[in-house]
Amino acid sequence: MTASFIYDAVRTPFGRAGGALSGVRPDDLAAVVMASIVERSGLDPARIDDVVFGDANQAGEDNRNVARFGALLAGFPTSVTGTTVNRLCASSLDAVIHGSRAIEAGDAEIVLAGGVESMSRAPYVLEKSSKPWPASGNPTLWNTSIGWRMTNPALPREWAISNGESAEYIARTRGIGREAQDEFSVRSHRLAAEAWASGIFDREIVQVPGAPLDRDEGIRDGTSLERLATLKPLFAVDGTVTAGNASSINDGASAVLVAAENALDGEPLARIAGRAVHGVDPQDFPIAPIEAANKALARAGLSWQDVDFVELNEAFASQTLACLAGWPDLDPARLNIHGGALAIGHPLGASGGRIIGHAAHELARRGSGVAVVALCIGVGQGLAVVLER
Repeated sequence: MTASFIYDAVRTPFGRAGGALSGVRPDDLAAVVMASIVERSGLDPARIDDVVFGDANQAGEDNRNVARFGALLAGFPTSVTGTTVNRLCASSLDAVIHGSRAIEAGDAEIVLAGGVESMSRAPYVLEKSSKPWPASGNPTLWNTSIGWRMTNPALPREWAISNGESAEYIARTRGIGREAQDEFSVRSHRLAAEAWASGIFDREIVQVPGAPLDRDEGIRDGTSLERLATLKPLFAVDGTVTAGNASSINDGASAVLVAAENALDGEPLARIAGRAVHGVDPQDFPIAPIEAANKALARAGLSWQDVDFVELNEAFASQTLACLAGWPDLDPARLNIHGGALAIGHPLGASGGRIIGHAAHELARRGSGVAVVALCIGVGQGLAVVLER
């Protein structure tokens, strides 16, 4: 079986809701990272066997296979195909996995993976009546910014709660207090700001024409425990999850060039050594990455003692701390060493590409090592990939 490698990875800076990238369509955001990664690699785009992009919403301008439209807008030949995958928050990591499987199976040699999300531009959706001309009642209007919420009433109530309510549930049942969550959020902002200032992210970033950003728009250098303590809980009157210790609503795109060994010029950043998905009860989704990562390491023939660092998507501080507690052999200092989504942002379909891309670049900077990349996924799933160099 052919091994699969990450040769390069890029992303846009992540914008805040209504911020610098809110005027850019998601298919245009996708085209930016697609064109940029191909141009800087010197790759003839006609050699790409497939484009696989993640997108969690797909309710508006991204609704008709944004992978294909992004490739067309990037100027790729029409022979370059595209497919869009949806595993909610882990969509772009799933896209990388789809690409790696195709390469390892011999179905492809070069796959351009990644993902995109414009939560700012996600539309309102008007519910349609089952009757052509309803005599009474008013239709419901749904805001799709954080995903569609047309929950089937047949589901148990505890399975139909929001992600924020799940984060509260995990905090309460696992004894993760407000101060610990706020402390972790302060750490995330500090590390992300330091990484930007020191040039750590420079190799990964491509700017969006007409909407440049000096860095990720959500980073707050001056945030403090005192400032975060003033914020009110969002999901329960006596809760602990606030806007300060949860990821925000964001816009952005990421791209990862996955290929077989020697398929491209230059040395790969990292090899995809293992991957796994794990399911739990929907309300327990924040802790699903624990077993996903354990399974991925086992499939790679590795253990936590082999791991140099972990990139875990910080959907919520309570979720991240719960996962950290579930990996007792991981030194907390090795988790999200350059900050995470609490500061950088979490445009749903793009986050997996961001964290696996950053992990691959970090392994290349170090020259060797093992990294675990993982995300929690709404409705009770976790996805993880092990990289090795």
